[in-house]
Amino acid sequence: MQKIKAAVCHEFGQPLVVEEVSLRAPEMGEVEVTLEAVAICHSDITFAEGGWGGSLPAVYGHEAAGRVSAVGAGVQGVSEGDTVIVTLIRACGACPSCSGGRPTGCETPYDGDKGPLRTADGGKLHQAMACGAFAEKVVVDQSQVVKFTGDIPMEAASLIACGVITGVGAVVNAAGLRAGQDVVVIGTGGVGLNAIQGARIAGARRIVAVDVSEEKLAIAKEFGATDGVLATEKKPWVKAMRAMGRGADAVIVTVGAIPAYNDAPRYLAGGGKVIMVGMPHSGQESSYEPVILAALGQGMQGSKMGDVVIKRDIPWMVDLYEQGRLKLDELISGRWSLDQINEAIEDTKTGSAKRNVIHFR
Repeated sequence: MQKIKAAVCHEFGQPLVVEEVSLRAPEMGEVEVTLEAVAICHSDITFAEGGWGGSLPAVYGHEAAGRVSAVGAGVQGVSEGDTVIVTLIRACGACPSCSGGRPTGCETPYDGDKGPLRTADGGKLHQAMACGAFAEKVVVDQSQVVKFTGDIPMEAASLIACGVITGVGAVVNAAGLRAGQDVVVIGTGGVGLNAIQGARIAGARRIVAVDVSEEKLAIAKEFGATDGVLATEKKPWVKAMRAMGRGADAVIVTVGAIPAYNDAPRYLAGGGKVIMVGMPHSGQESSYEPVILAALGQGMQGSKMGDVVIKRDIPWMVDLYEQGRLKLDELISGRWSLDQINEAIEDTKTGSAKRNVIHFR
């Protein structure tokens, strides 16, 4: 066991504690990555607040990039010294979901309590989301990493691990958007901006951003939105439909807010579908009229991590970045050290940040 620094959650709703923890060496099929950057996602914050429950103490963080520093037996495709993007998508490759091309829905359970992390004195320490990347190093399954090369900075690469694949994938994979179709994106935070980019890359005719902030709507247009609508208007879907000339073929909900889910079907055209990306706290419920969805042939579909196949989709996104077609550097709002993680989290919670990144090097 080696000693590393990590930001540990000991109690829901309380600041994380940066302390020394123990990390074991990689075992069969595992990879150790010395991290250079990890971004802060709202999912990490929701977990740390207790919104979805979970085991404590825990190390969160799941949107990371770094260099492979050790490999276990049987590892293929990466070697020590390789630069990799680290994701939470742990896939066995053999269950019905993996075999059917849906690794984000892998059905093989993983117990983070029995993962590679321990407290400094050897006690239980939960590896949250099979990653635990609010730390100097991680040990993860080889299925969770993708090697990359080129000139992409580590801080930019880390964003691909969650926010980018989730937003772009929700449009390209889950919605299956075709060129010329119309999209509404509700919420223009980190995931929402990437959904907007995905719609632009896919050739959408109109991309309507919906948010409570005029400032964020202006930023959304920099990423490809053709129109912006304030969610605080009395009937924002009316203005959105006016901009499109009709309802949307896809509505991407990127915020975990019940009012957003209640309103989302109102933006749809006949045959359109709501793609459910944002995750409210456990126990919260939305309401809609099934008769309308049935009569108009509309649908509601969940999308986990953009339904990506990371070894297919991440190299494509890296290539788009290198071509100048995918904005990543522009997504970074602030850079912080691990010791500043609570400040970075508070800044993220204000809603003004696109993505805050913790850097280690």
